[in-house]
Amino acid sequence: MIVEVKCKMEDGNYSISRYCEKERQSNLTAMVSLIVIFLLLISQSSFAQKNSTKMNDKKIVIYQLLPRLFGNKNNTNTPYGTIEQNGSGKFNDITDKALDGLKELHVNYVWYTGALAHASLTDYSKYGIKVDDADVVKGRAGSPYAVRDYYDVDPDLALNVNNRMKEFEALIKRTHKKDLKVIIDFIPNHVARSYHSYAKPKNVIDFGEKDDLTKGFSAQNDFYYIPGQKFLVPQHEPKQTPISALQDGQFNENPAKATGNNVFVAQPKFDDWFETIKLNYGVDYQNGEKQYFDPIPPVWAKMRDILVFWAKKDIDGFRCDMAEMVPIAFWNWVIPQVKKVNSKIIFIGEAYNPQVYLQYLNEGKFDYLYDKVGLYDGLKKLIRNEPTADVASINYVWQKESAGFGDHMLRFLENHDEERIASAGFAGKPELALPAMVVSATLGAGPVMLYFGQEVGEQGKGIEGFGGDDNRTTIFDYWGVPAHQKWMNNGLFDGHKLSGAQQKLRSYYQQLLKVTTQSDAVLHGNIFEVPHSGNMNNRMYAFIRYTDKQRLLVVVNFDRSQTLEANIEIPDNILKVKSSSPVTDLLTDTKLNIPAGTSIPVKLGPVSAQVIEF
Repeated sequence: MIVEVKCKMEDGNYSISRYCEKERQSNLTAMVSLIVIFLLLISQSSFAQKNSTKMNDKKIVIYQLLPRLFGNKNNTNTPYGTIEQNGSGKFNDITDKALDGLKELHVNYVWYTGALAHASLTDYSKYGIKVDDADVVKGRAGSPYAVRDYYDVDPDLALNVNNRMKEFEALIKRTHKKDLKVIIDFIPNHVARSYHSYAKPKNVIDFGEKDDLTKGFSAQNDFYYIPGQKFLVPQHEPKQTPISALQDGQFNENPAKATGNNVFVAQPKFDDWFETIKLNYGVDYQNGEKQYFDPIPPVWAKMRDILVFWAKKDIDGFRCDMAEMVPIAFWNWVIPQVKKVNSKIIFIGEAYNPQVYLQYLNEGKFDYLYDKVGLYDGLKKLIRNEPTADVASINYVWQKESAGFGDHMLRFLENHDEERIASAGFAGKPELALPAMVVSATLGAGPVMLYFGQEVGEQGKGIEGFGGDDNRTTIFDYWGVPAHQKWMNNGLFDGHKLSGAQQKLRSYYQQLLKVTTQSDAVLHGNIFEVPHSGNMNNRMYAFIRYTDKQRLLVVVNFDRSQTLEANIEIPDNILKVKSSSPVTDLLTDTKLNIPAGTSIPVKLGPVSAQVIEF
């Protein structure tokens, strides 16, 4: 008899193992062989065996910042202002003192957003960099996600443009000396329409250099084309801006290339990603998304080489933009190769489809994925006190949506794509989000992220330029970030210009992240949802995190007017776990006068939280 077992290997491929059972073999031997193969299958394919949290042995706290904005001391803030008018932060502005300020928040990873060279309207032609066309650039500074050269860094961020890569490498070393790790963006789905690498190593072939322009799709092409048609600049309602004089409504691209958000027409719309072109991973989108992965498409190898290039510069992690727009098969192929350069490097996927989360973690081999559609969306409703807000959304996330892999979900309340909490369009007051921040930081062992200025209540206010007055901090324009600049204090990074309320807010974040990074229960613990008791309503939630070393009761009250009053019963199995004496609210370091027993009395005011060690 032939026994055939299909095993998923570490590289994502499958091997077929065949065992011929001859009559002289004992049934016992055959059974043992099958058991061994079965165990091998489990060890190689089971997601339960993958635990990147243990790889770090500490809860990851990521601080996202744009160097262009983070170090900018200029507060002129002229809409559509030039770099000379509004200024730009530099790599060198992120000093030891600045990094010490991040460490005060118990941050351990820094995501330097927009470090790669991207299309912009600032003229660096005297340094051998061609000026980009204003008709295919968003804003004057340009989008960090329209990469112009994967092998270069943004010249805006250098004091000495010719020395820009060395200045970034010095920042990496400076960050590491502070025991902080470095994350940069990896944007695999699209590039700037003006893409051209001036800094690429010898023998690197640029994207599109060998494409057959007569074919709309070929697995050997780097781009998708619309043969016989030239690119047409999107039409939009005329609006005079300071950069209108730079726009003539023309951009020389013939034949037209498909646009980054899977738009296969010669003239994309203004609200498309018209400034970018889609990269071809061997998927024929216009013919049923048929896949051509054998032989490996050229884009795969080029992207692998780019990732390895940065991994060799001691980058510790990649935040992968729009990861779901790139085939899982590519991630399965490339991530193990990059981890051969650095086994501890982490991959974070920007993902929005809960139906494929597990697939991207398991087959795609990502370490972490965004928990935007799920926890963020549910918490935002609670923060805003929307009529449909309900703490049941928190329950759904960890018990169903990401059940079994919640420790691999990155939680956040702000990033460059989302509205600022303190903005008029979101919550208006940063304090209204503190219960949600407690949940984000304690619900799982996965990473939690802050966006620079969040901890001091940045409002994202003003018409910066292309970004408009949209409750966000612009990523397209040169700008000063007011609340953050108060903490920066002209480069002293001492927070002396912060108001009392801002200092209190920052201290809250500092204490919360101290608790979560030092908590065994948060990093390794089980979770138990506390049943509704007392006067708890659908704006109030409680859960227990516990290990054999620590027990934490997390209680949050999103209600704007009602005080939560309940006597929370502790299950017997949790009571047996090691207890702490005295019982302490870790967010305030307050010892609670609670008698020993099987329950904990809680009285929690509106819009507040407690993390009780008991």
